[in-house]
Amino acid sequence: MSKKALIVWGGWDGHEPEQVASIFKGILEEENFSVDVSNTLDAYADPEKLKTLDLIVPHWTMGEIEKKYVNNVSEAVMSGVGLAGCHGGMCDSFRNNVDWQFMTGGNWVSHPGNDGVEYMVNIKHSSSPLLEGIEDFKVVSEQYYLHVDPAVEVLATTRFPVVKGPHSLNKAVDMPVVWTKRWGLGRVFYSSLGHVANIVSMPEVTSIMRRGFLWAAEGKTLYSGMEAPTFATSGNGNGRVYSGMGDSQ
Repeated sequence: MSKKALIVWGGWDGHEPEQVASIFKGILEEENFSVDVSNTLDAYADPEKLKTLDLIVPHWTMGEIEKKYVNNVSEAVMSGVGLAGCHGGMCDSFRNNVDWQFMTGGNWVSHPGNDGVEYMVNIKHSSSPLLEGIEDFKVVSEQYYLHVDPAVEVLATTRFPVVKGPHSLNKAVDMPVVWTKRWGLGRVFYSSLGHVANIVSMPEVTSIMRRGFLWAAEGKTLYSGMEAPTFATSGNGNGRVYSGMGDSQ
């Protein structure tokens, strides 16, 4: 039986979300996924339907989302559904919702020099074999500076600063570019590469996303039969979904 994926695209048109969603759909169909594609956040309205998926791929930048929709995605991922995405489409989706940022593992704060910066992506030799065989490579695009969950497993980095700014008076830092983390039973994968479709189409970037999709979706099968964890919650009271936003719900 083929795995099921949902791609949800929208938000800022500068990230070419429709074109990127089409590339992602092609990658997943090559891996025998059954893929639904939506350009509305209402795709997140039914938590039970979301939990039948193997993978959710958000590609929505600088939007606003109802908190219940974030809770629905969170509940699905906690149950074992994978979550995987890139660039601002996953980690600059909803600046007013910290639960989304906690689940995804980070959030964009700057890209010094804007588009057109030439920088290196350095593959980390970590405990994860996910990027094994991919060599360091050069990108000319936006170099994402992110605030990152210290719990993530970092698989690739880039060195800052490249472009001078107020941040460049600090010591050099290796900023995470690709990472994985867990959210309940669910696997979460992120790559900051993918400003526009031609960056996503780079062979290295396509390979990274393909591997990330497969890794994230595999968790649903591996953890099949396990009971999703429950937590003390604030703001929704049902015990199924963790929220740290109780003071603002």
